[in-house]
Amino acid sequence: MAERRRRASRPAVHPDVDTVLFDATTLARRVQELGVAISADYAGGEIVVLGVLRGALVFMADLLRAIEGPVTIDFLSAASYGAATESSGTVRIEQTPTEPLVGRDVLVVDTVLDTGLTLRVLDAWLRAQGPTRVRYCVLLEKDRGGPPGFRAEYVGFTIPDRFVVGYGCDYAQRYRNLPYVGVLRPSVYARGDATSQIIGGPETV
Repeated sequence: MAERRRRASRPAVHPDVDTVLFDATTLARRVQELGVAISADYAGGEIVVLGVLRGALVFMADLLRAIEGPVTIDFLSAASYGAATESSGTVRIEQTPTEPLVGRDVLVVDTVLDTGLTLRVLDAWLRAQGPTRVRYCVLLEKDRGGPPGFRAEYVGFTIPDRFVVGYGCDYAQRYRNLPYVGVLRPSVYARGDATSQIIGGPETV
């Protein structure tokens, strides 16, 4: 009976999701661990937390509540145009923070670290603003079989090089509200129903 109730309380897996990599409980536990590590590293200091829109919104909201100490929040975004699951290789910064960054500790929060191109572009812009320090926290880092194209100080999980959705990650702006991270069925994006995307979800380059 108890097992039946537990099964009934679990959210149904979306039919477009092939495999669930991390359920809500696993995500919550790891986000809490990241918050503890970040709190220790920034003990006694204030952080400007910058979320990379739109994908980081869900992860960032949970992470902020796991960080102890003063924080200020803001956002930035970049765009890459091409096929729905690939980038053209050109990144354009579309939104910059309104918070002044000179002389401040900055923590950039993103969902997926893939080739690292987006974060390299954002990093160059951010460092030109004169912060004391810039660090990066990503929920997922893809294992592409070689050295990472960009190194984040805080990584939630390392995942296979698959297209993932949920917990803020999207395909064509859908699936962000799924409470887990799962692999999207290839048959979904094989239809090619998106021609551009906002950096910060599974399409991060």
